[in-house]
Amino acid sequence: MRTIKEAYLRFFIQSRDLLPDYFITINKAVVVLLYDMIKKILNKPGEEVREMLEGLVIAFPDLIELDPKYNNVYRKNKKKDKVAIVTGGGSGHEPAYSGYVGYGMLDAAIAGAVFTSPSTMQIYQAMKTVTTEKGVLSIIMNYTGDKINFKAAMKLAEDDGIKTDLVISNDDVALPDKEMRRGTTITVLAHKIAGAAAEEGMEINDVKKIAQEVIDNGRDIGVALTPCSVPAAGKYSFELKEDEIEFGIGIHGEPGVQRIKYIPSAQLAKMMVDKLMDDLKLKKGDEVILVVQGTGGTPYMEKLVFYRDVMNYLKELQLKVYASWVGEFLTSIEMQGARVAVLKANEEIKRLFSAPALTPVIKTMPMASTVMS
Repeated sequence: MRTIKEAYLRFFIQSRDLLPDYFITINKAVVVLLYDMIKKILNKPGEEVREMLEGLVIAFPDLIELDPKYNNVYRKNKKKDKVAIVTGGGSGHEPAYSGYVGYGMLDAAIAGAVFTSPSTMQIYQAMKTVTTEKGVLSIIMNYTGDKINFKAAMKLAEDDGIKTDLVISNDDVALPDKEMRRGTTITVLAHKIAGAAAEEGMEINDVKKIAQEVIDNGRDIGVALTPCSVPAAGKYSFELKEDEIEFGIGIHGEPGVQRIKYIPSAQLAKMMVDKLMDDLKLKKGDEVILVVQGTGGTPYMEKLVFYRDVMNYLKELQLKVYASWVGEFLTSIEMQGARVAVLKANEEIKRLFSAPALTPVIKTMPMASTVMS
């Protein structure tokens, strides 16, 4: 019986992007019945996304507001003469995506259920709410459900006369095929940089070009020391022995592309940075923007040790770090692990990255050289 349960859950996790919304809802209920819930500070599985968003808006009422019907978070003080920047995806990656709604970044974040794409109607409603005469640019990650639902919502919006466009992030170097690469941390940097371009009043084609430039010049890699667990599933997404690390993980609890023996932080930093360096063809003297983060359950002691080791290795390689983020920016619930992302920076990217922003997470005026979330 246990084997049947595990096979069912594995099918559910692997197929969620392709399943219609009603089937997702029914199967979440089935999964809850099949498994005992792992202890979490929640009230009832299935209600965590709404309650989480309510908590965020209570904490930052001057910056954001919630549409409770659709689980959409909007910028509180809407600016009319700019391209509206929107994003969305499954919940469980906090502070992404709603933590980046506000001045200088996103105009809307659309929250799906945990690790599940938001629906077409959620996305369409967000586009209608935040649109301006300059249009709506969606910056999303390379996942099947997100792409299908955003493209369908864009068609509905265009039928209403709304100008729309789309950028898809595929920055995860774990997968060799660039078309199949998952979107990860560089997506958040695209939100920051494209958001600044939109704030300046650029037209939608120019904002899209900048966002695409960020994605083309950014790479990310992640590792896991422990798996994560979806609240409704009540089971960890994979198993690791005490002396193992999962290398090349996604952000939805997917296993990595390689299972390796545990190595110290400095060696892990070198292994991950080398992977990014090779793929981006970085060379001595290049200037980069760096993001070093945990994956949701990593203690700050370990994150800062790892950040130190990454910075020391970049210095050894004679790369220039223009600015860095360290902390939690795109997580996988309670997974313990780390991600490293680098963005090759030119003068325009540096200028837009350093532009002022005011969101629940990024709130420096102007942008400091290092941000810790």
